[in-house]
Amino acid sequence: MAVRRSATEGGFSRTATWLAAGAIFLSAACSASANPSVWEREWPKTDFSIHSVDFAEIMSGGPPKDGIPAIDSPEFIPVSSEASLSPREGVLTLELEGEAPRAYPVRYLLWHEIVNDSIGDTPVAVTYCPLCNSAIFFDRRVGGELRSFGVSGKLRKSDMVMYDRETESWWQQAVGEGIVGIHTGDELAVLPGWMESWEEFATRNPDGLVMAQPTFPRSYGRNPYVGYDTSQRPFLFFGELPPHEIHPLARIVRVGDSAWPLQRLSDAGELTEDGISFSWKSGQSSALDTSGVGEGRDIGTIRVRNAASGEDLPHDVMFAFAFHAFYPEGAWKLAN
Repeated sequence: MAVRRSATEGGFSRTATWLAAGAIFLSAACSASANPSVWEREWPKTDFSIHSVDFAEIMSGGPPKDGIPAIDSPEFIPVSSEASLSPREGVLTLELEGEAPRAYPVRYLLWHEIVNDSIGDTPVAVTYCPLCNSAIFFDRRVGGELRSFGVSGKLRKSDMVMYDRETESWWQQAVGEGIVGIHTGDELAVLPGWMESWEEFATRNPDGLVMAQPTFPRSYGRNPYVGYDTSQRPFLFFGELPPHEIHPLARIVRVGDSAWPLQRLSDAGELTEDGISFSWKSGQSSALDTSGVGEGRDIGTIRVRNAASGEDLPHDVMFAFAFHAFYPEGAWKLAN
């Protein structure tokens, strides 16, 4: 089965149709080129003598360094002024105490993958890897020092490899951990954001803020990964598939190193387990389904809270293959 990954605007080309044989050939070619002596030409500041992963696991995703441009210091507009978003399309929501709630539309993250922002005194990196459906908010401080992040153009286990511009260390987006360079082993603090429909955010936060459309020439609102989350296999992933006959592109809700299938939570509507309260509500479209980000099938919105305090908990709604790849000893919460 072919998997199409496309983006052809704004000065870079990223269109390919991968058949199984072609993907295997590409994997071999990428592994052969996984050589720091080659990478050093593009990454002169990166200390490749320090790393925690096998370089053979890192491959090119297509674009070069910054070929997918991260957004810095985004502009925001009031919820009442936003007219381009459709009700069901997803936004990444962050509500920090004492600050106006902020929504980051997935239609922008599909094309930029990282937004470097500051909310009050908190420097934030909003990250989204479409290939893993991993959406995580990080605090941009590392050991008390501020970092800003860009897209390296590299993938590991089909997940985005980020880099910080100050040291050019490489970071694994799905786990927020440094894997190459002087920040190897360092971990980014995770903030408790979530993904929901634009209608949900706007209804709850009429005085909130939404990220304004970036000035890059992109087809915002169009999904460059049409049909991806109904594909048989993930893109450029050659690792072990999930156990328990779980489809590799099924969504799971990760809290720590445990995974709850989204289907189980949507069937239940509400569930309390392991001290965690889950609630699911219909109305959010999959951004990785149809061409229009607001027209995909309904995947709903999941909220994850501490069952005792009611506080929002950091979590991720990612694909099952990615959870198994990065948490191979993780717990699968399939039933009570």
